[in-house]
Amino acid sequence: MTGRRAYLDYNASAPLLAAARAAMIAALDAAANPSSVHAEGRAARRLIENARRDVAALVNARAEHVVLTSGATEAASTLLTPDWQMGRGTVRMSRLYVCEADHPCVLNGGRFPAAQVTGIGVEGNGIIKLDALAAALAAHDKVDGLPLVAIHAANNETGVIQPVDRIAEIVKAAGGILVVDAVQAAGRIPLDMSAGYADYLILSSHKIGGPKGVGAVVAASDLMMPRPLVTGGGQEKGHRGGTENPAAIAGFGAAAREAMIGLKSIDAVARHRDEIEAIVKTLVPDAEIFGTGAPRLANTTFFAIAGIKAETAQIAFDLAGVALSAGSACSSGKVGPSHILKAMGHSDSLGALRVSIGHATSAEDIELFRAALADIASRRVGREKAA
Repeated sequence: MTGRRAYLDYNASAPLLAAARAAMIAALDAAANPSSVHAEGRAARRLIENARRDVAALVNARAEHVVLTSGATEAASTLLTPDWQMGRGTVRMSRLYVCEADHPCVLNGGRFPAAQVTGIGVEGNGIIKLDALAAALAAHDKVDGLPLVAIHAANNETGVIQPVDRIAEIVKAAGGILVVDAVQAAGRIPLDMSAGYADYLILSSHKIGGPKGVGAVVAASDLMMPRPLVTGGGQEKGHRGGTENPAAIAGFGAAAREAMIGLKSIDAVARHRDEIEAIVKTLVPDAEIFGTGAPRLANTTFFAIAGIKAETAQIAFDLAGVALSAGSACSSGKVGPSHILKAMGHSDSLGALRVSIGHATSAEDIELFRAALADIASRRVGREKAA
């Protein structure tokens, strides 16, 4: 393939930012082990702690409450456990409540047995059924342990933003603990851990323009923490063992700084999103754009073209120089019906395509998308006439 390409798949992985790349390259010279006490080790440690502060600042949390991990999946598996520690004692979570439209790393329940995971449905617009959540938590028997609730702040396919403030009120009233998957929300909507937003957040570096292979658990306090998933030499205050990767962590910190700046101009991204949706409705009038009845991320559009399978359309876009997704890219490249759209009440989602953009998305990118969609739409019309 030759010629210009348009990358419209930020929700799968945002392009590496120049600032993150520069921070990583500089950090590669810090060859010492960050746990070493000599000057070289302390230099590597400073890189990590500076980045930790930047990640904390993105969600208005305290740096000492950030635990660095290998990514969001590890962060989720760490938090989604029945076994928690409080001081020298233990706390038991007897049941996990998840949203049926959650990302697989949350929906699969982490370290909870499947029998101890309860799914809560969503409305047709993708918002979790708040009454159903409240009823489930009201029926929870605390004799065996507390309820743990995990919910995404913003959906990775539709971009629908959950009312986390209202969810937090319901969970708090029930005496539960709230984990929020903020992977897609970070850098796209303001997040404030100091305002009682959640008990724990999950973050991912590569979704905000940092390197892959690094993420974080962010806690509202250090009063209670999950039993470690990865044990070893006591790194991350004993919450996550293993020698840290200073270069990746430095890149994460730089991306977090850039994400804070980007929040100030997120309206420009929304205008590009609206332009893309106008193109879709003009070229394919019967296309359905999902989640429009609820607040959505400024960068995400998820739509279906009747009569065209997702993999067919995705390949056509790719051949035309446009990279986008047929739903989530977190299932080893599998393409098929979206469990998220199924939860929203859509029986056939084989034609669902996701466009996700960022601050670097240009008018030229959108024009490539328009030209590719115009070709796909014309071929669909040709097939319909031939039939």
